[in-house]
Amino acid sequence: MLEHLIPAWMLIPFVVMLLCIAVLPLIPHVGEWWEHNLHKLYVSLILGVPVAVWLCCNGMTHDIEHQMIYDYVPFILLLMALFVTTGGICIRGDLKATPMTNTVIMAIGWFLASFMGTTGAAMLLIRLLLSTIKQRKYKAHTVLFFIAIVANCGGLLSPLGDPPLFLLFQKGTPFTWWLQNMVFEWLITGALLLIIYYVVDLYYYKKEPLQNIRADVREARQLRITGLINVFWLICVVLCTMFINSTYIPAMGEHDAPWYLKLLREWCYILIIAASWFTTKKAVRVNNNYSWTPILEVACVFLGIFATMTPALMFLQQHPLPVQHAWEFVYCTGALSAFLDNAPTAMVFHATATTLPIPEGVEAVAGIAPEYMKAISMGAVFFGSLTYIGNGPNFMVKSIAEQEGIDMPSFFGYMIKFSLIVLLPVYIITQVLLIH
Repeated sequence: MLEHLIPAWMLIPFVVMLLCIAVLPLIPHVGEWWEHNLHKLYVSLILGVPVAVWLCCNGMTHDIEHQMIYDYVPFILLLMALFVTTGGICIRGDLKATPMTNTVIMAIGWFLASFMGTTGAAMLLIRLLLSTIKQRKYKAHTVLFFIAIVANCGGLLSPLGDPPLFLLFQKGTPFTWWLQNMVFEWLITGALLLIIYYVVDLYYYKKEPLQNIRADVREARQLRITGLINVFWLICVVLCTMFINSTYIPAMGEHDAPWYLKLLREWCYILIIAASWFTTKKAVRVNNNYSWTPILEVACVFLGIFATMTPALMFLQQHPLPVQHAWEFVYCTGALSAFLDNAPTAMVFHATATTLPIPEGVEAVAGIAPEYMKAISMGAVFFGSLTYIGNGPNFMVKSIAEQEGIDMPSFFGYMIKFSLIVLLPVYIITQVLLIH
């Protein structure tokens, strides 16, 4: 309808919000101001509230209401449930930091990421990995590969794995679709990166001073795991996501269903969060250096993203981008995911794909052709590792590593020294082999 046409200038708040995320942390003094979550909330409200008011005044109250209540709230509560439950599992120890040991830790995180989220897997294992390599002189490369393998590429097989997949799940993609259709993309990319990491770490291991290797052997400590009750709560999160939805409870998907029934799964997330918090000994979270800061940062930033994204998605449905082939979706989704944020980027290109025809005899996935869903998923999940800002856990891992005294590359140093010369070629190989 004419009154629902979105003018191009309504994309400005969304672009400004994403530029704030990308640019403000890099500006001296301004970056320090941006570090405070309250300031992120101010920016989100300053940009998001006028957008919401404009939509409501122009007869689109339902659109902003649906975006914030039925997309943003489930998104944040799932991340919070994963964050709280995995944050209650403390793994402590100091293994011998051989290339094989480090690669095995990476491989475990890569496997777990699809089932406990990239954020959960990264937060669960990063401190163990940093403790393991603390006697090593050359450490930064290990953290970089950890960001790529565990905090990004591992999360391709389920909507629990990475935020863009959960948003696509919210759009109607079956829970097991990625596990059934994208195993080869996940396997080839992960295997290549693990092999490359092992070779690189072996090179640096041979350069280590002898006293560092001796200290690593001398100070080795056995693994100790506490807070295992949270494994149960983590399983509860997975089961809730899989089975508490309109597929298994049709009443949740009815148009006139009350809001509290539509959000039944989210009520369960809240109960799990509370149960995890109260059944975990305080000492476990203290030993894990648990803090609410990272998840509050995500909540504040994505409040603005979801609010300002609403007219942008509607605009793209009315004015589709000139993207038609699956491989184009891989690189267009990937490019924006790297420099903006992969969750809203996936929504942008899903909106674009809904305008394209679905071949006769092909069953649609969330309203788009399966080849487009594969391409968007690969671009959003994998390419989010090309910069520090592409995916939420990237900055979290970088921050924790710097707290441990590791000298991490700058924003552009990360790209020049690592992502463009190591990650991008691997992603191109996977695309050429599997997505055309």
